[in-house]
Amino acid sequence: MIKSGLAGALALVGLSACTPTESAAPAAPAAEAAAPVEVAEGPVAEDPVARGQYLVSITGCHDCHTAMTPTGPDMGHALQGGPLPFAPLAEMPWAPVAPSIAGLPEGWTDGEFTAFMTGGPRPSGVPVLPPMPRYAMSDADAQAVTAYVASLPRAAE
Repeated sequence: MIKSGLAGALALVGLSACTPTESAAPAAPAAEAAAPVEVAEGPVAEDPVARGQYLVSITGCHDCHTAMTPTGPDMGHALQGGPLPFAPLAEMPWAPVAPSIAGLPEGWTDGEFTAFMTGGPRPSGVPVLPPMPRYAMSDADAQAVTAYVASLPRAAE
């Protein structure tokens, strides 16, 4: 029992590598963390692609889905996937490479991606592996993220 509890604790510590560390603010309670993000800026709130870009930038999507350079994400290849620059501290199911989501994941529709971002499953029904979190965005936020992701060029094959 102690061994499995320790493994679980270590896995959680390993997953903390996915959390942005720039903010010194205390973590919000879980109920507040799932609340939709409100944006006061008019143009961002009115333009779904701009709102989606804003939401993607504050939710950490680039931390995994955009290749890293020594100075940060390679925004010239935004959301085009790549190997993760971190790994769990304990053995667990893990996706060592983030897939490209630019232009939407291959074979996904706008509706499927939007449903996924609101907490739904992947179209295949197969659960995602850590470190990908399960999102619970509002329909409006998920549609904005979908509009932004769909607007990006797909990765060159």
